[in-house]
Amino acid sequence: MYKHLFGPVPSRRLGMSLGVDLIPHKICSLNCVYCECGATSTLTSDRKEYVPVEEVYSELGDFFLKNPDPDYLTFSGAGEPTLHSHIGEVIAFLKKLRPSIPVAVLTNGTLLRDPKVRKELMLADLVLPSLDAATDAALRKINRPERNLQADAYIEGLIHFSREFQGELWLEIFLLAGFNDDLQNLEALKEAALKINPSRIQLNTLDRPGTLEALHPLPMERLEEIAAFFGMDRVEIISPPQERQEIKSYRSDLENAILETISRRPCTLSDLEKILGLHVNEINKYLGVLEESGKIESSSQERGTFYHLKVPD
Repeated sequence: MYKHLFGPVPSRRLGMSLGVDLIPHKICSLNCVYCECGATSTLTSDRKEYVPVEEVYSELGDFFLKNPDPDYLTFSGAGEPTLHSHIGEVIAFLKKLRPSIPVAVLTNGTLLRDPKVRKELMLADLVLPSLDAATDAALRKINRPERNLQADAYIEGLIHFSREFQGELWLEIFLLAGFNDDLQNLEALKEAALKINPSRIQLNTLDRPGTLEALHPLPMERLEEIAAFFGMDRVEIISPPQERQEIKSYRSDLENAILETISRRPCTLSDLEKILGLHVNEINKYLGVLEESGKIESSSQERGTFYHLKVPD
């Protein structure tokens, strides 16, 4: 059991992906209403060595002694990875350790307004930032950022990074009914996306329960309408969770472990993390598949969202 690595997990976008988590749960510069990892406990843009890099190096060395190479090495987790002040050094370490494996960074993109952060990500092969709002009002409604973040500076950081970065840049836009799917917000997002000029624009919507109740995903038909509205051939819709089962890294044993656990009693994500000893991101990948396939369902209770076996109709 590693403290800072998880997976490999069946990623919808990156195949067999080994997660590298540099930030404790749940430290982030945003407190997004849709976050499947739960509410942000520490809302900050302060960068520091949140976990010792020597521990990360040791775990990576051990992993590659005992396991086959994954398709990607991905910086992600339950917090914002660019908050770690040595992320650039860890990327450089990985490029020396396994130069043939591409390195991806999943980030909310808020710290890319800092030239130092942009420089630290230059050795990555793929960076996947998000931008869900191009106005201050929408940003505060859907992403609930730390108080100093403004939409204009957020977008400018993404524009600068896109111009400087030599690798692939995939911009994710997470869409929620009633939050950012109206014409005004879509026009602002389209304008920002054109300026950022990423390699791909990926539209996503709610897959799992977020931090607020009564959030509504957009149906596929609406996502297709929005993709057409953007009018660019690089726009794509992120595939549904059931397609994870087709990825070679999908582990039926983990699926069965989750099913067996919640068959005894309903569990929250935090409960499953403690019982199974798995990273929340890894558990979420499987919960999405199980819920989509109708094997489990969720219900909101006072202590949080509980998962239980679905009762046959």
